[in-house]
Amino acid sequence: MSTTATTLFDKVWDAHVVRKIQDGPDVFFIDRHFIHEVTSPVAFLGLEGRGLSVMFPDKTFATADHNTPTINQHLPVKDPLSANQLKALEQNAAKYGISHWGLGNPKNGIVHVVGPENGITLPGMTIVCGDSHTSTHGAFGAIAFGIGTSEVEMVLSSQCIMQPKPQKMRIVVNGTLNKGVLPKDVVLYIISKLTAAGATGYFVEYAGDVFENMSMEGRMTVCNMSIEMGARGGMIAPDETTFNYIKGKDKAPKGDMWDKCLAYWKTLKTDEGATFDKEYMYDAADIEPMITYGTNPGMGIGITQAIPTADQVDSGKATYEKALGYMGFHEAEPMLGKKIDYVFIGSCTNGRIEDFRAFASIVKGRKKADNVTAWIVPGSHVVEQQIKDEGILDILTEAGFELRQPGCSACLAMNDDKIPAGKYAVSTSNRNFEGRQGPGARTLLASPLVAAAAAVTGVVTDPRELIS
Repeated sequence: MSTTATTLFDKVWDAHVVRKIQDGPDVFFIDRHFIHEVTSPVAFLGLEGRGLSVMFPDKTFATADHNTPTINQHLPVKDPLSANQLKALEQNAAKYGISHWGLGNPKNGIVHVVGPENGITLPGMTIVCGDSHTSTHGAFGAIAFGIGTSEVEMVLSSQCIMQPKPQKMRIVVNGTLNKGVLPKDVVLYIISKLTAAGATGYFVEYAGDVFENMSMEGRMTVCNMSIEMGARGGMIAPDETTFNYIKGKDKAPKGDMWDKCLAYWKTLKTDEGATFDKEYMYDAADIEPMITYGTNPGMGIGITQAIPTADQVDSGKATYEKALGYMGFHEAEPMLGKKIDYVFIGSCTNGRIEDFRAFASIVKGRKKADNVTAWIVPGSHVVEQQIKDEGILDILTEAGFELRQPGCSACLAMNDDKIPAGKYAVSTSNRNFEGRQGPGARTLLASPLVAAAAAVTGVVTDPRELIS
């Protein structure tokens, strides 16, 4: 028996290799496959063109999210492209016997929200979806990553994929987080240190006190953003927090099977002495509420800091000036006090109940700023109901906010929720690329607390000033 110390990543990866190709990728088995309306239609056309079926329809789960409206979901979808894609997903799911949660289904919501909340996402699994933020599911000790349309077709037809094994990185954050610092701030801080390409070619394991003390919602936020530093994905070793979150969920193991799974899940951790290709360590005390000022998630700073000068960043001067020009910002300017126009809370990054609790903790007893348009979008109908049951909706309504229906919303401007050109949006989503939230839109990525502080003041505000 081998006594070699092994990483969590290696344990899960190696257990799923069907065949190794010499000097090539691994043939890799997939436990769970999530699909949505945007990347799946062409994959299904490919199946039909080759006369193939879906090998294991019970391992694929479909939900509508990217193109869905977040108001009046009971009405026909106006945009013809979106309507066609949603209809195609429904028809393909029915044709091949795939579980489908479309508009109006009480289990509908963002794919990376509904998977975990229904117990579909489990430790030790391999999980893929035609969406880059599939890394979210790594919070459960799973290997999860996004795939392209041709790979979606490959998984549908064979339940396998061909993948080169990434290198391994460990990021350790120890200590106690300061007041007002949320998991979103932790990951934005890490990305600001590593840059948006700093983990390219790696699969990241997050370790240390900070992640061990995080809720599952917080861990999902961190793993969700792994892709924003170039990583193939991110993962956190499962523990009692993980097991307690999963237990009793609809698709989770039950009875004797639960006990067998739990025994296996408890082995899913990096052995002492296991080595990584690269490691980074950070101190929780150094992290404050974060905000981005540029056009990639690595262009972030602590909210009390000034925008760096060109000679303080690694990108070329011309590239840096272009980013600041797009944003309408200048070197050495403070971010505090900058006027904003929109606030968006939601997405697969921050559309869970914990995020709305944080948002409500700031807006309670205050009023929405007159100059701000706010889109408050739960990640699923389950989250929407929790918001109502916990009295959060009452707090939001009293403060002048309206709750929208579940969907990806303003994260990526593939629906009606688009930020107008030139307008500033404090967004709890994951990307601030040029045009990401609408042509010409200017996005400032932040946590739910920072978003809430901006929503009630109308400007970029340190949320610690509003925390009682």
